[in-house]
Amino acid sequence: MTNYENNEEIQMFRDMVLRFLEQEVIPHYDEWEHNHHTPREIWNTLGSAGILLVDMPEKYGAAGASFDVCQMIQEEMCRLGLHGLATGYNIHANIIAPYLLNIATEAQKEQWLPRMVTGEVLTALAMTEPGAGSDVASMRTTAIKDGDEYILNGSKTFITNGNMADMIVVCAKTDPNAGAKGISLFLVDTSLAGFSTGKPIEKLGQHSSDTGELFFENMRIPKEALLGQEGQGFVYLMQELPRERLGCAVQAIGHAQGALDLTIEYVSQRKAFGQSVGQFQNTRFKLAECQTELELCRAMLEKHMAKFRRDEMTVTDAAMLKLAATEMQLKMVNECLQLFGGYGYTDEYKISRFYRDARVQTIYAGSSEIMKEVVARGMLGR
Repeated sequence: MTNYENNEEIQMFRDMVLRFLEQEVIPHYDEWEHNHHTPREIWNTLGSAGILLVDMPEKYGAAGASFDVCQMIQEEMCRLGLHGLATGYNIHANIIAPYLLNIATEAQKEQWLPRMVTGEVLTALAMTEPGAGSDVASMRTTAIKDGDEYILNGSKTFITNGNMADMIVVCAKTDPNAGAKGISLFLVDTSLAGFSTGKPIEKLGQHSSDTGELFFENMRIPKEALLGQEGQGFVYLMQELPRERLGCAVQAIGHAQGALDLTIEYVSQRKAFGQSVGQFQNTRFKLAECQTELELCRAMLEKHMAKFRRDEMTVTDAAMLKLAATEMQLKMVNECLQLFGGYGYTDEYKISRFYRDARVQTIYAGSSEIMKEVVARGMLGR
């Protein structure tokens, strides 16, 4: 666990979160994974328990807790092997909520935040398109002004919470000829005519996480749905991406810790050639390497979380952190699974799910290759 031991607020929330997960989520999670579906009602239950948007202001019905509490919840979900749920939580509570708090009008905040706190409204972020992933400026979805409305046309893919979302922050071109400077953000109510979803996307891992394709066909949305200023969408995305990438790093560290915990328990009990697997030098050295790399990334996370609290964490900082933590996560769960031998390749042992769920972490929210480019630009300029 990250350095929470001396923080009474976080310890209180952590105890509550662990009780909730043990009672309401863990008994059902295998079934959700098997069915490739998390029931929509769990978000209402999370809201009733006071676990959604914990660091938003109390005036919107939230707990007004610290930023660290929101990160702790994600870390604990991942440590317990609930990575699919943590990914949806990250989008709703750690990404969309700050977009609203930092950019939205007061009327928009009052319209959405209280219902996001209770789970009545589930949210998603729609950036990625079939032909535009990391290259956000090349998106083709448009929102053309028509009187007091915008007409939204286009499609998005790989959208977490996409099939169940009640409101989606959609990135669209309000000026198709202006490149990145023509992008705007909209708070899209999915109950409006012209919105539809495709079949849920079947994935390698995080099976219970809702991942969808979205379609907008001559969808009329009110001008009040514009988030911030027209044409400033790319700027807003760049402002908010560091927190998203920090969240990915938090998940990586929690997930890696969970995989290590499972592995230590297994090698201590598993016998081979008359002794426990944990007594072999190779096992001990591998575990020592994993623990060391995990602690290095944890120290890096704590450094940059401190910078984030002071509003000093840069885009480059966030890219380095995500790159280091998620690459460590992939390497570590691979080493841990190897120590399980053949059993690690079976669904009977949870380490196999850790292995599957980790793989996407170096892809979404900016691939490792993009993170390297961001870091290099920070060092050398373009």
